[in-house]
Amino acid sequence: MSCSRGNNARTRPQKHQNKTAFKNNLHDTSKKTKFLNSLEVTGVCERCKEIIEWKIKYKKYKPLTAPAKCVACEQRNIKHAYHVMCINCATEKKVCTKCCKSSEAIVDKKTEIVDNETKLQSIIKNLPERKKRTLLRHIKKKENEGNEVTTSDIDTMLVEIGKLELDNDSSEDVNFFDLDD
Repeated sequence: MSCSRGNNARTRPQKHQNKTAFKNNLHDTSKKTKFLNSLEVTGVCERCKEIIEWKIKYKKYKPLTAPAKCVACEQRNIKHAYHVMCINCATEKKVCTKCCKSSEAIVDKKTEIVDNETKLQSIIKNLPERKKRTLLRHIKKKENEGNEVTTSDIDTMLVEIGKLELDNDSSEDVNFFDLDD
């Protein structure tokens, strides 16, 4: 038996094995499940992030019904389940909002990426098609080189496109595909 003392070697496979992987939205397409699947876990260390994502993946995550009390400032401003410290106190102390351990690997980079993406999407939405493709091509080229595209890069690209727009008014044979000048 596997539960007897000293017997660590199991000779048979487990009796009931899953044929397919568990899907938390297979039979449940409610708003709550869709919300939980779209939830982004930020402000926590990598280990706590994996724990919370596991809870979401296997329908063990129980969202808060009312804001919880922060252990540092004792205000009721914790909006996410399984967190014990509010975001403001955690950023001041540079700790994880779940385990309160000081960690340099706190997952907040996604918020920067999301901010960049939302800014980029709003900018692209307002550009004409030709300039939109130029900007996307330039971004793709930067990503293929292995460089991250930051907000300053986007701003410089827009300045380049703006210069091209001014040049386009004076002469028609401007090359929109060469932004490396």
